[in-house]
Amino acid sequence: MKIVFATGNPAKLVEIREIVKDLGIEVVTMKEEGFTGEIDETGTTFMENALIKARTVAKALGEVTMSDDSGLVVDALGGEPGIYSARWMGEDTSYHIKNNAIIDRLGDLPAEKRTARFVCAMACVFPDGRELTVEETFRRRVRTGSATIRFSTCRRGAARRRSSPMRRKMQSATAEKP
Repeated sequence: MKIVFATGNPAKLVEIREIVKDLGIEVVTMKEEGFTGEIDETGTTFMENALIKARTVAKALGEVTMSDDSGLVVDALGGEPGIYSARWMGEDTSYHIKNNAIIDRLGDLPAEKRTARFVCAMACVFPDGRELTVEETFRRRVRTGSATIRFSTCRRGAARRRSSPMRRKMQSATAEKP
């Protein structure tokens, strides 16, 4: 089985290939399959954006397509950066700079008020119209110090954990396919 992954992020593709490597699933990028269109992430939730990407690419290519949308939701910042995590402070701004900006904005808030969630929504759309979705939330506190190390470690661990429910759904869906 082949799955098109709707992302332009090479690191995500490496992650997904690692997650499904023992399932006999080939993962290719939307670009490798010839999708060159733009996808407007106009959703108001992580799941809506994941579904927009997967549906758009699946419709254009007629292939099983998977996508995700994820980000950090910091409670004391009114939910920022949220669904705009990748574009927050500009798409070309490094996560190191973004993470340090979050820490700076939190200032001297005590630890109990530095709550945050890493949210990841994953969607898989099949050519026959079936859709599989899963959303996981991992609660954390924003710590002072090197934000890049703290958040990137959380993101890698979260990516492995967030894939488990989708991995089970994919196993079940591919087993059901005639």
